[in-house]
Amino acid sequence: MAAIVLNDVRQVIEERVNAELKKAPVIPVVFNNVPYTPTKELWVQCLVNFGSNTYLTLGGTTGSANMIDGIVVLNIFSEIGMGAGANLEVASRLRNLFNRVITSGVYFDAANGPDIQETSSPPNYFQSQIRITFETVESL
Repeated sequence: MAAIVLNDVRQVIEERVNAELKKAPVIPVVFNNVPYTPTKELWVQCLVNFGSNTYLTLGGTTGSANMIDGIVVLNIFSEIGMGAGANLEVASRLRNLFNRVITSGVYFDAANGPDIQETSSPPNYFQSQIRITFETVESL
């Protein structure tokens, strides 16, 4: 079998986020390296990062397996001065979307957060953040 295609894993994650945020109320979502001009409205940033890899089995470039780890970072932005309610409602939706879920060979761990960010990036928003680590097996 060939090495894993990282874009396939990224696509699984991004499609889940996109499908959830297209449900009413619709919330704009931006992904890695996609231009976006934020408004004062509620919006979400989804970042997929791949981390360490470990051997699951001994062997060479065939007949062996690796574990690929990563993290999904979901930043939820809302208007300053409106309270945390709307922001945390979106955080709950996204947290439940991945919390201990297995889909398309991607194993999502228990979600962390939402954590309220003291300083938002970009500035002038109320921001919370959810982090979900994940694993997938690469069969060579």
